[in-house]
Amino acid sequence: MSYQSNLNSAATLPTIYRHCSIRKFTEQALSDEQREAIWEAGRAASSSSFMQCVHIIRITDAEKRAALCEVAANQKYVCSAAEFWVFCIDYSKHRLICPEAQLDWTEALIIGAVDAGIMGQNCLLAAESLGLGGVYIGSLRNDIARVTEILQLPKLTAPLFGLCLGYPAQSPLYRPRMPLTTLVSENTFRPMDKAALAAYDQQLAAYYQQRSGLDLNWSKAVANNFGQPVRPHILPYLHQQELAKR
Repeated sequence: MSYQSNLNSAATLPTIYRHCSIRKFTEQALSDEQREAIWEAGRAASSSSFMQCVHIIRITDAEKRAALCEVAANQKYVCSAAEFWVFCIDYSKHRLICPEAQLDWTEALIIGAVDAGIMGQNCLLAAESLGLGGVYIGSLRNDIARVTEILQLPKLTAPLFGLCLGYPAQSPLYRPRMPLTTLVSENTFRPMDKAALAAYDQQLAAYYQQRSGLDLNWSKAVANNFGQPVRPHILPYLHQQELAKR
């Protein structure tokens, strides 16, 4: 093992099972030791063919934070969290090593996105084990070109998501997940069971009503998210960045 931390970390399974996204934070800062331990947890993540095609940008500049908050639908915790990091696909370093590298294949994009997701989850899990909380910010992709401009990203890179981290100032209700019977099958794919979906919709409707008085369930959320064009500007942007061109 290349890195050892003296920080006290909670057990893995209880940390995972009690996960809730945190959107309100205290003003307490993370220590340098905490930050390094979390980054090291991210660095230890699995990587396809060990290509390590991810880059994390820590945002400490108040103006940049404010600009990114504006892009991210003005979610105020982008500014109020002790830490805000942006996870990017990064093939620019690979081009430096191998100028003839074929990095514009869609598969390369998938590899980078998967690697970034694994690294991000390692970071959040490590943070939660240290008593911190966090939330992912996918809405940076609302204006991905603007984020690229703010962060001065080169070609062959793209910002995928942000991560707010800090000490929690709230204890949210646990949001019920889909039952395992709808997520796991054996040997062949098992389609969604309509009765299981109806039961889950009812369970999630009760959660949303208790949390915020919303008339919402999972089926309605799916229709809300995918019943209209889903960020159609992303593909032209990726092509501009010399990604996913074929």
